[in-house]
Amino acid sequence: MGAGVLKSGGGGGRRGRRRGGRAQPMSEINITPFVDVMLVLLIIFMVAAPLLMVGVPVELPKTAANALPSDNEEPLTVTIEAGGVVMIQTTEVAREDLVNRLRAIATERADDRVFLRADGAVPYETVAQVMGALNAGGFSSIGLVTDIGGPALDGSGR
Repeated sequence: MGAGVLKSGGGGGRRGRRRGGRAQPMSEINITPFVDVMLVLLIIFMVAAPLLMVGVPVELPKTAANALPSDNEEPLTVTIEAGGVVMIQTTEVAREDLVNRLRAIATERADDRVFLRADGAVPYETVAQVMGALNAGGFSSIGLVTDIGGPALDGSGR
């Protein structure tokens, strides 16, 4: 807040009349442009936030594991939805074609790392079968994607 010095306008004591002096500096900040900019930014972030979601939405199990380090190449993600549908990135793939598609992808990639996302309701047998297909397709480094905040199982109570 700015403060200014008022110049006495003489006698009379009437408010609102100023005679022959400098204008009083304004001591209030106009926040209307600031509010306008903030509203525009709010709208931009509200529109952009849904676009930041990656892949197919699944309910991931929660664990206490740390995140894997990432490289420059975009990681290959295989997702198993609750109904058992298998997807590579965002493309649905039949289970019979999974190994052939993975082999074709493995020849084009320098990294043999793949991230497996499976819904928590998917049976372990299905996850194990897809992991076997990933290995047969040429991917030997399989990272299981989970949400953070699950039990630590080490007695720490995290």
